[in-house]
Amino acid sequence: KKPIFVVVENPPQYVNGKEALYQFLGANIKYPAEAQKKGIQGTVYVTFVVGKDGAVNNARIARGVDPSLDKEALRVVNQLPKWKPGKQRGKAVNVSYTVPINFVLQ
Repeated sequence: KKPIFVVVENPPQYVNGKEALYQFLGANIKYPAEAQKKGIQGTVYVTFVVGKDGAVNNARIARGVDPSLDKEALRVVNQLPKWKPGKQRGKAVNVSYTVPINFVLQ
């Protein structure tokens, strides 16, 4: 099993930066109707591994809000395109990364 780093010299980067990451998430999240009806909102934290190849793997809920929101957050994180992988001593490595996804009712 390959080690998974939490802190590296060069952390993984979403292709066009953090702003683009949040734009992708915002554009692809579909607020679950059931959660909307119940007025459920909050921030779901999803942890995943950015592999040496830049692919997103092993997405899981680090801190959830409600099963419907958690499921939707995971669905979208699993659709993320490849990242620029993190590097340690100049070599691409597997890096754990956590992203907060806000569900806010308008």
